[in-house]
Amino acid sequence: MEPIRVLIVDDHALFAEALAARLGREPDLVILPIAADVRRALALVATERPRVLVLDLTLGAESGFDVLEQVSETHPDVRVVVLTATSGLDALVQAVRGGAVGWLEKTEGADMVARVIRSAARKGGWIPPDVLGEVLRRLRTEEAAPDAGAQLLAELTPREREVLQCMVDGLGRAEIADRLGLSANTVRTHTQNLLAKLDLHSALEAITLAMRAGMRPSHR
Repeated sequence: MEPIRVLIVDDHALFAEALAARLGREPDLVILPIAADVRRALALVATERPRVLVLDLTLGAESGFDVLEQVSETHPDVRVVVLTATSGLDALVQAVRGGAVGWLEKTEGADMVARVIRSAARKGGWIPPDVLGEVLRRLRTEEAAPDAGAQLLAELTPREREVLQCMVDGLGRAEIADRLGLSANTVRTHTQNLLAKLDLHSALEAITLAMRAGMRPSHR
């Protein structure tokens, strides 16, 4: 069987190094250099081609959700397992919506982490059984209630809706600024404001919500 290439993304150096050393003793796992921030994580995903990414959600001042969003968009074949001290169903549901296939708390032992990595690599995954039912209920409720998204979008200003439409169209910040005749900083402000109003944390979530509410890419 081909070894599983694993990238650990965690800014807690001692924890990450200890985990890497322990997982490195597993004969079927190849542990890649550790990434401590978003930029390094994305660079290593592109160059090292991991099969499984073990991701902490807190990366200093940065968010692991940014890694999850961009990896899901650019490398959908990479399987993401969240390993975090962050607790709460909201974060877990957000991670699953963003493309994570596994969720573990850092209190789990390395043997369990290795098992979930193997499961993820085989197209499986892992959600703690005691919360799986509630996670599925929330995901089903979201999919069955597009009107809720429409109500949230109604709270946006016309300019914020224009920015969101550009995001749905697949434009980056500079392209949005060019299309709308705004500065990049102004686009950033509008983006932050609309995410706050929608109670979301990433552009990917905003695009998903917008499309569930009926917004579609325009043809310009």
